[in-house]
Amino acid sequence: MELLGAIIIGAAAGWLAGRIMKSKSEGVVWNIILGIVGGFFGGWILQFVGFGGENSSWIASIITGTIGASLLIFINRKLFKR
Repeated sequence: MELLGAIIIGAAAGWLAGRIMKSKSEGVVWNIILGIVGGFFGGWILQFVGFGGENSSWIASIITGTIGASLLIFINRKLFKR
């Protein structure tokens, strides 16, 4: 059940990041992957600067995933000059 929740939250976070960054992504699957990876990346970044915690709500997870996915989009654009 946790996997299904991660996929749903990842999809929402990836979609939000795509909208915020005005990304022309490859579709729903890419948004899910970006959101899930962004969740881990965003969680790591937020813990590094002193925010976040282990037990968080699904809204906090979506926000964290969106922040992480947005940062990944930004880094991708800078590395590949998009």
